[in-house]
Parts: sequence; C-alpha cells; structure tokens
Amino acid sequence: MRRTISAMTLCAAALLLTGCGSAEPKPAPEGGKQQPQPAASQDQGQKPAPAPAAGGGAKHDVTLEVGGTGRTAVMYNGLGSGFEQQDLPWSKSGTAELTAAEQKVGYLVSVVPGTVTGADGKLQQAPCTIKVDGKVVAQSDGVTNVKGCSYTIKQ
Repeated sequence: MRRTISAMTLCAAALLLTGCGSAEPKPAPEGGKQQPQPAASQDQGQKPAPAPAAGGGAKHDVTLEVGGTGRTAVMYNGLGSGFEQQDLPWSKSGTAELTAAEQKVGYLVSVVPGTVTGADGKLQQAPCTIKVDGKVVAQSDGVTNVKGCSYTIKQ
C-alpha cells in the first residue's frame, strides 16, 4: 500500500514539475508578423530595478554590507536581487528610485548573510549593515539578531 501511494505521489510531482515553466509562444497577430518575445533572463535570481517614476521619483543611495572573513552565502533584495556565495567582506551599492506608490507604502531593501566562524570557533551569522543616503538604518551583529538586515525606505 505504501509503495502504491509513494509511486502515485512521485508521478504526480513529476507531472506537475513537467508542466511548470513551459512557455508557449503567443500566436501571431493578424497581419502575420510575430511580435518579438522577451529573452529569458540568464540569471533567474535577478529582479529588474524599479521603474523610474513619472515626473521623477525619490532617489536614495543604498549600500548593503556583510562583514566577516572567508566566504558565505549572501541573499539580498532591493538593488536587484540575488543569492550567491561571496567573499567577505562584501558590499553592494546602488540607487533606489521610488515610484509614487513606493514613496507612500515603502520600498524594502534587505540582506541576509550566511554563517561564518565566530571568535569562539562556533558558526554564527555574518554581521550586516544597510545604509541609506550614508546613514546606517539597519544593523545586525549576527549573534543577538539572526534575521539579517532589512529596512523599508519611505519618502
């Protein structure tokens, strides 16, 4: 009985995964010309930068930092997005341009570092910092706060 349920579960999962991600081209519009399709992103972890606001949005200089030594995984969001192994110390800087809606509800930037070996020889989360317009707005030492760093920019 267990084998039957396991086999059915496995088949169902395979069937679902097979259907995921299959993009079919759109039919050609009348006139016979096929519209160009956007190319698939080489790095599927990358999120496009926020679109500039009509009439100019509020711009903020943002810096994400992860301290420590060695290598660890770093996940970040807000200046694009990514999840990669990085040499430490690591930083990423850029400009966040908030749309009118983002100025009201906020624009989230975050960085979640992986683990490094602490002074006591135990694994701990690497420390992180977020700066907006040169001011430290979020910081974690990786010991007392293990959630990483995040901050919502508002105008």
